[in-house]
Parts: sequence; C-alpha cells; structure tokens
Amino acid sequence: MLGILGKKLGMTTYFTDNGDAVPCTVIEAGPCTVTQIKTKDKDGYEAIQLGFGVKKEKQVNKSQRKIYEKLSVSPARYVKEIRNYPVNGLKEGDQVKVDIFKEGDKVKVSGISKGKGFQGVVKRHGFAGGVRTHGQSDRLRAPGSIGASSYPSRVFKGQRMAGRMGTDKITVSNLKVVKIFPDTNLILVKGAVPGAKSGFVEIFK
Repeated sequence: MLGILGKKLGMTTYFTDNGDAVPCTVIEAGPCTVTQIKTKDKDGYEAIQLGFGVKKEKQVNKSQRKIYEKLSVSPARYVKEIRNYPVNGLKEGDQVKVDIFKEGDKVKVSGISKGKGFQGVVKRHGFAGGVRTHGQSDRLRAPGSIGASSYPSRVFKGQRMAGRMGTDKITVSNLKVVKIFPDTNLILVKGAVPGAKSGFVEIFK
C-alpha cells in the first residue's frame, strides 16, 4: 500500500481555475526516511518502515541510535510500518516524498481525533436529555434509566454512558488530492481530516 507520514497544519480554502472555492486541509507530508525494509525471506512478511520528523538524540536508546547512525540520518519522531509497500528499488536511508501522489488521486487519511475529555451522554452520544417541565429541574442532560428494577436488574455491557471522549484513531476515505507543492512537501486534501493542528497523520493511496 503506497503511503506517507505527515503532520496536519490546518485548513484553508483553495480556489480552482473556474473560481470554485474548495475547503482543504493542508498537510506537511514527508520527507520520510526509509529506516528498514522487511522481506519475506528474512522477516516472514513484506513491509517498509518509514520515519518522519526529528527527535532529540537523548530521547533515543542506544540500540535505536546505532540504527540511525548507520543510515547517517537524524532519529525520527514518528515511525510507522506499512505492509505490502511497493519498494520499486527503494533501499534503507532513501527518502519518500510527497511526489508519490498526483493531483486528482483518492487517498485515505488516518489520525488521532481531538481529545474532548470526560463528557456527558448528550455531547458524547447525542442523547436528547430529559423533559424540561413538571418540576424536572435537574434532569435536563441526564442519561435516564440505565438498568430498571424488575428487568433487566443490571446494566448491560456496552451501555452508552458518560465517559472519555475523543483521542480515537479515525480514518477518512476517498479524499481527493487537490494540489501538491513538492518544493515545500505540502499536500492539499479536499475536506477535513481527523486530529488537531500539528497532529500526526498517515496518508495512503
């Protein structure tokens, strides 16, 4: 699967030659360093390991530091293994850049959604809340009954209740590549992608 790692920079509006306004997400995609290539003979499966960003050397342990020193590259902040990646002559130490995509391609983007903290059932699950009349002053955003007395006399597993919301891995498919800027490693993708600004994302063709 052809892909690259990147960082979400934010959203903007791109105007086409026809004057149409297209809402786009700006992603800094690459350059990614090939840190390892796994083969079927040696590892039992085929995959490629990409590194994106820069990490301080003091944050890398000795064994990992030797790998990066052997490749003569800086330690990567994010490392991702992609299976069934078309190697096409790539070797360890090479760079994968945003030019693997072209305008008009359909991609899927994965990222970690924004963390919302502990939220109630109205925000988290879209509950309607309780009635607002007849003296129910404190039931407006309450979940209601979660396990009645006679039946089922217990709370079902998986019952939708208040709790932590967000920070889940989300994948959005069929996003169109609107524009590519190879000199600055930027890619414009139509629509929104998961995550906050400066969040780590994965882009797959």
